[in-house]
Amino acid sequence: MTLPLVASLLLAYGGMAALCQGMPRNYKLAWQREPSAMLRCILRTTGWGLLAGSFASCVRAWGWAMGPVGWFGAISLAALILTSLLPYHGRLAVLFPVASIPPWLLLWALTG
Repeated sequence: MTLPLVASLLLAYGGMAALCQGMPRNYKLAWQREPSAMLRCILRTTGWGLLAGSFASCVRAWGWAMGPVGWFGAISLAALILTSLLPYHGRLAVLFPVASIPPWLLLWALTG
């Protein structure tokens, strides 16, 4: 049950980060340039896809009775962490989901 919970938190954070970077103001805060229209569309679509994956992971971990409740908790925690990091360490906040994928995959392979 631990792996789906970790996956839901990582996917929720990644989804919130992608949606955040889909907004020109937040993208400029992290990368000091304006995003193209195509990149904004890709980031927003990716963000919603990752949030859907987070929802599926929560439902897998807790079932349909508590899964949606856990998902709202996961996206709330992800948004809190992201909004706390973004003003001070913009690139770190955006690159955190990418850096957290290899340890999660290692954990998944070890417990497989």
